[in-house]
Amino acid sequence: MTLRSLTFVIGTGRSGSTALSRILNTHPDVLSLNEYMASVGEVAFPEGQLSGAEFWDALYRPTSYFAGMLRSGLPMPEFLYTRSPGRYAAETGIPALSLMVLPHLTDDPDGLLDEIRAAVVDWPVRTAARHHEALFELLGTWFGRTAVVERSGYSTGWAPGLRAAFPYAKFVHLFRDGPDCALSMSRHPGYRVITLMREIRERTGVEDFADMTADQVRSLPPELALLLGERFDPALVRDRELPLRRFGTLWSELVVQGTRFIDGLPAAQRMTLGYEDLLDAPRDELIRLAAFVGVEPSPRWLDGACALLDGGRRGSAAGQLTAAELAELRESCAAGTRALARTPHDGHRAP
Repeated sequence: MTLRSLTFVIGTGRSGSTALSRILNTHPDVLSLNEYMASVGEVAFPEGQLSGAEFWDALYRPTSYFAGMLRSGLPMPEFLYTRSPGRYAAETGIPALSLMVLPHLTDDPDGLLDEIRAAVVDWPVRTAARHHEALFELLGTWFGRTAVVERSGYSTGWAPGLRAAFPYAKFVHLFRDGPDCALSMSRHPGYRVITLMREIRERTGVEDFADMTADQVRSLPPELALLLGERFDPALVRDRELPLRRFGTLWSELVVQGTRFIDGLPAAQRMTLGYEDLLDAPRDELIRLAAFVGVEPSPRWLDGACALLDGGRRGSAAGQLTAAELAELRESCAAGTRALARTPHDGHRAP
């Protein structure tokens, strides 16, 4: 079976993107790769060429960031494998593909992982991009799907690299109201860790933690230094007081990054999708998305997809914060809000 299209959904995360992956997974022609890039990361896109065995190692090796959270008893809701664990465990390491990607596709992620290994290890030497394309083609054939849609949260930073690796690919920029999204980030363990790691970088001036010296580690407050170990007390993340404005600033940075990237693409390869628009007019927006991806929006699919959308999170910031807190959060989101207002939104309202 030949794949007709490859689409990447990029965005901040905490923007209805997981629900979108579930919706896409119900379409009979879409191979929904949930958190594929978040799982394999840059390690699966080395320069030069690699063998099938080397490519398999990149797919199998546990993602260090997620492995540390699991060892520390700080799982994320996106970790699908841990809900119905198989032969892998947090202490021994859960393969990169197994944690979030494969359980989204099958009830037997261990069996599918074995099948992928058997197929991939003997593949010829070629670039990483060609290996990934071959894997997408293989999975599309096995599942009878013709259009690939990869969706990862916190993914705007990967977009230029994906564009370079797959110049023909299409991109959807998914976004959500700034204060609502930032508030959701503030309660999510992954984004709390991200925010703390950003604080460590700010305090030490180090971009790559591998370059951090012992003196720089000692200069950190003890509760931050402990986060750099193999495991840490999850209370250091859960209970630390983090100003909401940090998450608003993070949302803004990611949105500015995403809008700048999407604005630079040819019109035929870009689409914007607002979470609030999706809630307001789900059928219209899903029909538009299906056309962009290259699949038919059957009435049956649309009916089921609309049932998967939850509008209860709309307006959460206004409903849960004081006026002063909301005003401060909106101010920290201002740069991202302005960026979205300047970007054409495919005929739909700007936020």
